Amino acid sequence: GSDPVETLTGKRVIQIRRTKGGNTKVKLANDLSVNVRTISDGKIIKKEILSVKSTPSNKHYERRGVITKGSILVIDSGQAKVTSRPGQDGIINAIEIEK
Repeated sequence: GSDPVETLTGKRVIQIRRTKGGNTKVKLANDLSVNVRTISDGKIIKKEILSVKSTPSNKHYERRGVITKGSILVIDSGQAKVTSRPGQDGIINAIEIEK
């Protein structure tokens, strides 16, 4: 395999890697925004990431601000839980958490 891509907040940086069979994978290294699905009407809205509140997969990732699936992000309208795998999908998708 290859080294994992630990997604952080910052100016958008993507890595395109060649895989077996000549295919490619898009990996997200840094990003400032997240696609959030709202609770009230189910619309997808692009929001700015203010900070990473928690990362349940690893306490060291939480301290460093690494975004993984299940991470809780602080956005301007509240909080959102990451549903995608940014280091493997190349995008950060999340759902809004009720207050």
